[in-house]
Amino acid sequence: MKKIVVLTGAGISAESGVQTFRDANGLWQNHNIMEVASPQGWARNKELVLEFYNQRRRQLHEVHPNEGHKALVDLEKYYDTVIITQNVDDLHERAGSKNIIHLHGELFKVRSTGDENLVYEWKKDLNIGDKCEKGYQLRPHIVWFGEQVPMISVAAKEVMDADIMIIVGTSMQVYPAAGLVSYLMQGTPIYYIDPNPHISYELQRSANLEVLSEKASTGVRKVVNKLTG
Repeated sequence: MKKIVVLTGAGISAESGVQTFRDANGLWQNHNIMEVASPQGWARNKELVLEFYNQRRRQLHEVHPNEGHKALVDLEKYYDTVIITQNVDDLHERAGSKNIIHLHGELFKVRSTGDENLVYEWKKDLNIGDKCEKGYQLRPHIVWFGEQVPMISVAAKEVMDADIMIIVGTSMQVYPAAGLVSYLMQGTPIYYIDPNPHISYELQRSANLEVLSEKASTGVRKVVNKLTG
């Protein structure tokens, strides 16, 4: 069975109504995103950071997978399919996809600030005083700006084995995720679906690139139909 690796970004979730800070020029209620999504911001104002993610978490209860998410599920009937997502929502899981790598963490999980191996499922608000079993404050299980991306090496290995790659709803300007295409074998087909595609340096080097300048809900279905006959 051939292998397809799918890289998804904010664009696929935006169609479900998931808001992204990039839509507001990097601001959230007049706060710079670094104030609510960085280790420095966490150190300065934990309450502010927690409220930012509490609002994101509440919103996630109100949204649903769209046709883009659902179309990707169909690939699993025909291909060994791995989804690498930059999104922190669980819409791929809810749609039914089985093999998902979250590069930037998961909104419905939290972890200990004293032992990063202590990770918990968490679908309610997270507050000051919520602690792990060792007594440390819990924080969002999210990769903040300036932090290492621990799953990037796992994702890179998957890309190296890919027979086909599909890129959906991402600007291809956020690294290290955007650099994953450089791990593809030369000549591997790439389908890039985005209303405003950015042909990065890595994509420019591809000799087998097909670009669909449209939203995920329609573009993904076209590619899936093509690949599944």
